[in-house]
Order: sequence, then C-alpha cells, then structure tokens
Amino acid sequence: MVGQKFRRIMDPVSENPSSFQPKCPALSWGVKIKRKLKSAAPFLGRFRPLVGQCCHQCTPESLGLKLLRNTPPLGFQNLTSVNETHTGYRGWLVRRVCCLLFVWGCEVHPSPAGDRRHRVHGSERVRQALVAACSPDETKMMELVMPEVRDHLGRLLALTQTFISPYLLRLVSWMLLKVFSLMFCSVQVNRNQLAALHRATQLKSPLVYVCVRQSGIDHALICLTLFCHNLSVPYTIYPAHVRQSWLRSILQRLGVVLLPEGSESERDAEMDSLYSPVMTSFTGELLREGASLSVGICGSRGHGGQWLARVHQAISDGLVPDVSIVPVGISYDCLPRFFTRPQAGVMSALRFAVSLLKGGHRGSVRIHFAQAFSLKEMCQSGKCRVDGGRPLQDLLLTAILQDRMDSIFSQKDVSWLLPPAVMPELSPADRQQTIALTLHLMYSSTTTMAVMSTSLVSCLLLHKHRKGVRVSVLCRDICWLLEEVLFRNIDVGYGGSLVGLVLHALSLLRPYLLLAAAPPTGEPIIAPRPDPDSLLILSQHCDLLTHVFIHEAVGACAVSAMLSEVVGCGGGGDPEFDVVLGQEELTEKSLQLTHLLSPGFVPPCQTAHGFALDVVDSMVRCGVLVMEEVQKDTPVCDFMKKQGVLSWAVSDNPDQSSDSDCEEPDARSYKLSQPSQCPELLFFLCSLLSVRLRALCWALESLHYLPSPITERDCLSQLHTHLKNRAQLDKAHYESSSIDLVRLVLRTFIDLGVLTEDRQRGDVYLDVSPLFSQCAHKVKLLQFFKQFIYMYN
Repeated sequence: MVGQKFRRIMDPVSENPSSFQPKCPALSWGVKIKRKLKSAAPFLGRFRPLVGQCCHQCTPESLGLKLLRNTPPLGFQNLTSVNETHTGYRGWLVRRVCCLLFVWGCEVHPSPAGDRRHRVHGSERVRQALVAACSPDETKMMELVMPEVRDHLGRLLALTQTFISPYLLRLVSWMLLKVFSLMFCSVQVNRNQLAALHRATQLKSPLVYVCVRQSGIDHALICLTLFCHNLSVPYTIYPAHVRQSWLRSILQRLGVVLLPEGSESERDAEMDSLYSPVMTSFTGELLREGASLSVGICGSRGHGGQWLARVHQAISDGLVPDVSIVPVGISYDCLPRFFTRPQAGVMSALRFAVSLLKGGHRGSVRIHFAQAFSLKEMCQSGKCRVDGGRPLQDLLLTAILQDRMDSIFSQKDVSWLLPPAVMPELSPADRQQTIALTLHLMYSSTTTMAVMSTSLVSCLLLHKHRKGVRVSVLCRDICWLLEEVLFRNIDVGYGGSLVGLVLHALSLLRPYLLLAAAPPTGEPIIAPRPDPDSLLILSQHCDLLTHVFIHEAVGACAVSAMLSEVVGCGGGGDPEFDVVLGQEELTEKSLQLTHLLSPGFVPPCQTAHGFALDVVDSMVRCGVLVMEEVQKDTPVCDFMKKQGVLSWAVSDNPDQSSDSDCEEPDARSYKLSQPSQCPELLFFLCSLLSVRLRALCWALESLHYLPSPITERDCLSQLHTHLKNRAQLDKAHYESSSIDLVRLVLRTFIDLGVLTEDRQRGDVYLDVSPLFSQCAHKVKLLQFFKQFIYMYN
C-alpha cells in the first residue's frame, strides 16, 4: 500500500544524477568526511509523498477533478539542463546553440495591451473614484484640482500598458537559463505537476499563481518554468520601486506590474485613493482577456492580500465566471544573499556576478505547483470557514493576568492582513473572505514546499547538536529526520545516496560551520559557527521544518510549561519528568501558545481548539507521551492528588467547590513515555519554537528603552538594535535577533495590547499601553512567555 501511494526518492531525480554533487574538486575535509561515512541501511522513508492536493473541505469539487495525478510517475526535470534532445535538430553545431534553439521553439502566448488603458479609464469604479477625488462645492475649485488629478491618473494608467513582448520574452528567458545554470546546480520541477497545469488550462479559466515571498527571483523562476513548458507566462505583480526608466520599460514589456512612479513602497501606493480602483479594474481586465497572474504574499508584513481581493472582485463583477488558484512552493538549498537584501547596490551586484563566474558549490532549487482549485467554489459555496475572530488581547490577557481560561477557545483576529485603509471600498464580508483566502494560500504554499538537505543539516546542528556532533551521528539523525518529514506528507528536495546528501549540504553550509577532528579516530566533528551571521543563516534554513513539526513543537513547549510549574510548586531544583499530565490542562497550554503563532502555521480550515487537540494527539504519535490508565473505582480528583497530576480545575476557595470536582471526566491523563530518554527529543522540539519565544522575551524586556510615542518604522529599527545587543551580551542565541522576528514581535505586541497604535499625519505612532506600563503586568506577561522555553536563562 505504501508503495502504491509514494514514489521512491533514493533514486536519481534528475536527468543528470550527478547534478546534485559539487562540480569542483573535493575539499580535503570533504574527503575525510566521505571516508568516515558508511552506507546507510534502507529505511521506511524511501518513498516520495504526493503533495499539492487542494483542500478536501473547502474545494471538494476541485479535488474531485483529479487534475494532479501521480500515475504514471513522470519524474523530475532539471530546468537548466538543456541539450539537443530538447530541440528538433541534431549535430555538433546544435549542441553549442541548443539553449537558443530551445527557447526559440517554445510556444509564446502574446498578450498585447490594445485599448486596455481606455477600458480601465472608462470603468465605473474609476469614474466613481474620480468623482470622489474631485467633488468640491464650487466649480472653480474643480477646475483647479482636475489638472493635478489628471496627471496623477495618467501615471497610474501607464501601468495598465504593461504587456508581454514575445521577442523580448524569448531573449530574457535565454538569459535566465544561462544565469540560473551558473547560480544553481539544478532547478528541479515535477513533471506530474506540470501535466496537471496543462489539464487546468483546459478548464478555460485564467490561472493565478500564488507563492510566499522569499526573494526577488521567485516570480522569475515561476515564469521561466511555465515558459519552458509551453504554458502561458503570467503577468507578475511585483510591488517594487524602480527608478530607472529604461529598466521600468523592459520590465513592463515582460508583463511585470510595478509600483507607480513616486511611490516608495506598496503601503504608500495603497494609501492613494485612485490607485486601488485603477488596479482593481486593471486586474479585472487582465483576467477577462484570459491572462494569468503571479502574486506573492507575505504574512509577516501583510502584503499581497489586496491582490487576491481584486481577483475575487473580478468574479463578483461578472468579468470572469471563475478563476483557478495555483499555490506554488519554491525551496532553495542556499539562496544567494544578494537576492535577500531589500536594496542591493551596484557593488553588491558586481561581487555577485564575480562569484557566479568563479563557480564553486551551488545549491539547487525545487519548484512545486499545487493542484489548481476553483476560487468561486471556495468563496461562494460557503464551505470555507470565514469568521472574524476576536482580538488577541481578548483571548490571552485574562489567562495571563487573571489565570482565567474561559476566553482562549475562540479564534484569533488577523484583520491586519488586509487593514481597512487598504481597499476601503471592500465590504466587511468580502474583506473577511479575502483574509480567509490569504490564510489558506499561505498555509497551502508553505506545505507545498520541499525540505532541502541544508534545512535538515541546519536544523540538527542548531536545535539538537549545537555544541558539535560527529559525522556518523549526524548521518543517523538525518535518516531519522527524513523519515519524520516524509511521514508528514512533506516532500524533500533532493535524491541520491546519503554520502552525497551530507557532502552536498555541508559544502553549501561550510562558511557557517566549524570542523574539527575527534581523537583518536580522527572522525570529523561539525558545529555551527558562534557568530551572528552564521546563526541567522542556519536559522533561516530551519524555518520550514518548524512548520513541518509545528504540532510537536507546540506540544513540547506545552509539556515544558507544565513541567516548569512542577518545579515551581516544588520549590525549585531539577525538573521532574516522571509526572502525570492532564489532557485538559495540556490542551489549554497548547491553545495559549497556538494563539501566539504567526499566520501560516495553523491549518485555515481548523479551529484553534481543534489544532490544540491535534497537538496532544501528535505528542502521543511521536512517542513523547503515553496514555496513563486511571482506575475506574478511584475518583479522578483523588488520583490527581495522589499521583501529582497538574490540575488547575480545583479552586482554592472552599465556597466554590462542588461535587463535580470528584466526578470522572472524559479527559485523559498522560505521562512521558521514557522519562530517562525523553528529554533529548523534548529539548529538540522545544528548541524549534524557542527562537520566536526568546525574541518575545527580549523585546518585552527592552520596551522601557524606547521613547514614546515612536513611529512604527523607528520602533522596528530600535527594537532590532536592542535584540542584537542582547544577543551580543549573552554571546548566544543570535538567531533570535533577526529583522523578520522583530516584525513578528511588534505585530504580537500590538495585537496583545502591549503597544497602542495612533495613526496621524500619514504615519503610525506606537506607545506602551497604560496596562503594561505597570511593572506587575509586564512581569506576568514575561513569565507567560518564559514558561514555554525550557530551561530559559
């Protein structure tokens, strides 16, 4: 049965099996490692799972179409490996110009602009926006304002002239193939998923590709993949500020929709009263023409949701009957840092070009296209769960400050993903629907990503073997971690032998690692470098595995919190692992931590309480907890008192006691499966979330250093500086001081009510709320964060 569901992963996955191996001569330390490695015995995780299926709860009809099939398995293709077999010609000359011939033979779907600008300008939505912008009481004032509005409208309408030039597209695609072949050793795509895209195009609905923003080349990889497989190249929504007019002209001829001239950021553009109506009409016209779109979303900054709202608005306006949404997962072995920087200068570009020409160890890329699903089915069938939720402070403050758990079972409000200031013309129902769709796509795109070899090695070195590990032990743990990943229906982005896997990952991570020889055998010992840059890079590689093991990580932190209370009740000392844990209390702790997670971790079709229940079950499945049998003739309250079960249900006030305290509830009790061996696995799982929790603690301790009120941008910068200083002071845990974590921390503090927002003069000012100006409340919140970090210091 397992063999029917999965495909083998230990066989070569590309046309050139050696594409994953370093092409430069082996390094001396690599030779030493290879000599110490032994062939690994076959294990159960040899099969590749089928990923990318759409949600069975929200889109059952789309799932029933079975567009994504795994039989027969078509394997993978290296996009940058182009030879004469990809062309219709043979010969020595063809082998030298095969890439150019291949690009010239690809099918291009031209998309001219035509009279699109006139249609957008004449749309009812744009007309109403013009009336709202030019509605003074006096006609003379109208005449003064209209020229400025017309000039501004002309700059916005210039964006609608974006089109796709076939000749320029072929030229740029040829250049990208050359550049990516220098940048990456392979760009792997799943042929079964591309066959599913060809079937989706037969449904006659425009396709919208949605990915989670990681770098500036995400959309380029998507467009190049579609171009090389004769699929329509989408219009790319890339909200970047490009000042060079020649570069803007080239990008617009490639279908790239940029920010309007004069807008420094996507947020500034959305604040314009005319920008949103023009872009909404523009999106509708593109979809009506049958063009595809490529959209990137970002959960930490709340970007991208407005474009999904515009796509949905096109269906509501009747411009298109339906739209097919395709989540895309892109995984990088080791992304060049040049593409992760917000603003890279000319010197950075030159250094990057020189590094490409030098060659060396290059990572690979895996691109996964999930099954297309109907947007109309998801939004209008009523099967997708849409609820506004409650503010985070309403959910957790009573539990933090008053130790009351009655309010934690509701859903968390994440309306900041699409704030009212963005697209104010949206109705509350459409806004909530778009937020639910954004959450769904964030989760789908993340679960579609493949786990790369560098992610496995980085996770083990950072969260399990921080002080160093022998290569033989590292290989054993890689096999274990690989099995756990595959059993959770997550694909991996590599293939080949264990020796090749370890050598490839270590060669890419070598600048961030330390190597030593262990006497007397001389077996290499590997440890992460204790400098900030190395730990931040390794932590970025671990992010996807945190998503994979999120149930177990939340459960381990909940267990750690309950164990810390045992230590607190016992007056301190070493933690006691041989205790009984109540299911109700364990679920409540898990639920509290679940509310602190950022969007994209919790499945969107599941309630937070249901997720917390699954967390407890996952702890049993992974072997950390075992169910404790309770004697039926023994009241549960007596059993808890005798066995030391953690229970907060019994009140200290005798007036509030009742006979229900001694009834047998349906809740179960659990114990650690192997108290003497379990801490190692428990520490590893707790460490996955400790990076985020430690950042919350450090930021809360640094709030009194910030002036108030302070702009959001300055607060982000100064808080980032304080976290870096704290990491330097502790000389450890530098991974908790990244700028992305600071953004998440700031968002959490605003949602919790620690910081209050005041919008004035076109900017957002933050100030510490009166509630948390009191030291006692701040201490309680700090203890709430610390309880989930095992052995916090």
